Amino acid sequence: MHILIPADDIQRRVREMAAEIERDHPDGVHMIAVLKGAFVFLSDLARAMPGRCSLDFMAVSSYGTSTRSSGQVQLLKDLDSGLEGRDVVIVEDIVDTGLTLAYMQQILRARSPRHLRTACLLSKPSRRQVDVAVDYTGFEIEDQFVVGYGLDYAEQYRNLPHIAVLD
Repeated sequence: MHILIPADDIQRRVREMAAEIERDHPDGVHMIAVLKGAFVFLSDLARAMPGRCSLDFMAVSSYGTSTRSSGQVQLLKDLDSGLEGRDVVIVEDIVDTGLTLAYMQQILRARSPRHLRTACLLSKPSRRQVDVAVDYTGFEIEDQFVVGYGLDYAEQYRNLPHIAVLD
């Protein structure tokens, strides 16, 4: 594997994204991480937020142990709290086909948040199968399978502080 995005670049961009989210939600925000991949990103993003934020988690899967999305999205863990009237930001590790994010946005919009926005660390626009809104994007990348900073292959490599291409 080789490093695609160094740890220092990730940390700088996460701080910038936190400032953007704070600007758009000065009264606080409820951030929902998509497990497992987004837990590292959420942790750093939340610590970079100067204002109020609360956290929750959802687990969905479309990959299993493959390097390609199956196209079938499964809800594995739902939220612990309600969203009605709240400013909500979905925190996603990577937006690839867009199917998982579109599914999540549909489910969460039905719960009547005041605002629903999305922050993704990585975006692969060349892989999109559906048009999906992403309000805050860390980095756009080419169609390569990446690991590190929470992203895995078969539950390995999540602990890397950088993003690497798995050859």
